[in-house]
Amino acid sequence: MYGEKELVEKKIRIEGVDAVSLLGLNDANLQIIENRFDASIFVRGETITIRGQQQEVESIEKVFKELIYILTKNGNLTTNDVNTVIDLVSADGDPALPKSATSTFSREDLDAVVLYTKNQIIKAKTPGQREYLQAMKKNDIVFAVGPAGTGKTYLAVALAVASLKNNEITKIVLTRPAVEAGESLGFLPGDLKEKIDPYLRPLYDALDDMIPGEKLRGYLEKRVIEIAPLAYMRGRTLNNAFVILDEAQNASAMQMKMFLTRLGPNSRAIVTGDVTQIDLPNRSLSGLVQIQEVLKGVEGIAFVYFDRNDVVRHRLVKDIIDAYDKYKNGDSKTEGI
Repeated sequence: MYGEKELVEKKIRIEGVDAVSLLGLNDANLQIIENRFDASIFVRGETITIRGQQQEVESIEKVFKELIYILTKNGNLTTNDVNTVIDLVSADGDPALPKSATSTFSREDLDAVVLYTKNQIIKAKTPGQREYLQAMKKNDIVFAVGPAGTGKTYLAVALAVASLKNNEITKIVLTRPAVEAGESLGFLPGDLKEKIDPYLRPLYDALDDMIPGEKLRGYLEKRVIEIAPLAYMRGRTLNNAFVILDEAQNASAMQMKMFLTRLGPNSRAIVTGDVTQIDLPNRSLSGLVQIQEVLKGVEGIAFVYFDRNDVVRHRLVKDIIDAYDKYKNGDSKTEGI
């Protein structure tokens, strides 16, 4: 409980604003805000009164001002808008977000946000990533093709976690082909799981960034989130699931077809890969290369292509990609790089 001397009160006038659109049908938007903060919120006519600790009152005031701005500009509000604005207002230390009291979050700010975690806001940062995010929201199957470090897998995992959080799906399935890249599975120590886990480690790392450890362990134990080699997908039907195939350049044409035909009702698939990093014995056998021709122009399926300008890792990664491209173009012996 707050001490009386700690409480402050702020009134916001919403004259000229459609209160039903702002507060939501049956006050659904208001309930979201109340659930995210401890302060008390009262609505009487065209006045919203906020009472609580000063920092919370200021945050809630900013939330309402942002929502009024979005409502006025776009004519409507969604529950996603409300949650995203709360997340953005609650975030600290992110220079990419508006900070001043007079600034407002644009529709571009809101649409770029994928997932809010305790430690960070995961959002699309480049034009290519924004195109990718919109494609994932509009299509049931999306192929993301491009070099390392462009956020293909990370953003897909973030959107999957957000979909699970919003109860849009009931299961996340992350898979990769266990194709050898210079080493042999047979010579790795341990049982089959221990041999395969190194191939799946990047997927675990992404999830570690987005879900608290104990909660993630619970999801994995209950198989709400499943991480498995691509070969384990055969014969399954995945309903109400968000399915991600990573490193798809190393999936054969048969494996690609097998994966895509696993989708059941209310499921979505994201396929990511880099066609310059094929580890198959015969590069022409890559399912990711073939599928770009097979599914070209099919409605509900999108292809998004990244380039060096979408790299969001260390600044030298762009230079490394450029250096390899120049070397490859000048020397046919680098075809396998």
